[in-house]
Amino acid sequence: MSSNKNALIRYKTLDKCLKNKYKKYTLEDLIDECSEALFEFEGKESFVSKRTVQLDLQNMRSEKFGYEAPIEVYERRYYRYSDPDYSIHQISVNENDLKAMNNAVQILKQFKDFSMFKEMNGVIQKLEDSIHSTHQKSIIHLDKNERLKGLEYIDVLYESVLNKKVLKICYKSFKAKEQNVLTVHPQLLKEYNNRWFLICWHKKAIYNLALDRIVSIETDHETEYIDKDFDADRYFGEVIGATVSETQRGQNVIFTVKADHAPYVKTKPFHHSQEIIKEDDECTTFKICVQLNFELERMILGMGEFLTVLGPRKLKQRIAKSIRIAYSNYHTTENGDEEL
Repeated sequence: MSSNKNALIRYKTLDKCLKNKYKKYTLEDLIDECSEALFEFEGKESFVSKRTVQLDLQNMRSEKFGYEAPIEVYERRYYRYSDPDYSIHQISVNENDLKAMNNAVQILKQFKDFSMFKEMNGVIQKLEDSIHSTHQKSIIHLDKNERLKGLEYIDVLYESVLNKKVLKICYKSFKAKEQNVLTVHPQLLKEYNNRWFLICWHKKAIYNLALDRIVSIETDHETEYIDKDFDADRYFGEVIGATVSETQRGQNVIFTVKADHAPYVKTKPFHHSQEIIKEDDECTTFKICVQLNFELERMILGMGEFLTVLGPRKLKQRIAKSIRIAYSNYHTTENGDEEL
């Protein structure tokens, strides 16, 4: 058991003793109570030293953990709270604290219908009750879509990552004609643009599986789990979105944005590597260092006529081709005749 958990058990035990109005506790009694409490949790003999309990009482009295417990010694021997109604579990909070906690509750409430947060429903209700929430309508709205295909798998995938379980996933990508069964070692769940992905180890490589393409999942109890000690920040460090190439390196992507739209890109950078390399009255020229992938192209195309790619040449050609095809879609009528 960790030392932090031991300390929490001791504080809880001391709190129970100090608020007991019907029994007198000496320092030796408190030591015995803490030792017994640890024995109950650990299932083995655990002796708490006199110095440990003395330090615990000192910490509870201090502002260190926000307790400031009114612990007193009476008759030069016995310990108790001078305020009989005090408990470390009933710490008072000021009006600003209540407002901050209430705002946090309003944000949490937006997740309570999301499958992986269903267990928090009771916790959220307790928080509302304990801080005397005004049940105000939420003033922060997060973008979410609980009806996305594949969300029903989030619980089992989350649990498999947490408990390091190997899975057999029946998967059918958009490009595949038939579905395949993959034995995977889940490493991470990732969300991008309101779509969820499982990052997993499969056949000596990292795979990215979209949850909306999963057909079924079952646990593989025979295969030993491979933990890759996955570093998400490093793995996704050179990409926009969730598509990562194992062979491609990040490239300098140069693009201009018209002056009236440049502030949007300045305040919400495409990527953490973004920097301004030139600026005038007509446009701002930006540079980012990323892999060339579908998500990057979609972000660029989303800016329409306000953004122009200068390089690399390969990306510029692909964007130009997409724009030509889009133009042709609007340039002809349903009969195939050119519009006037």
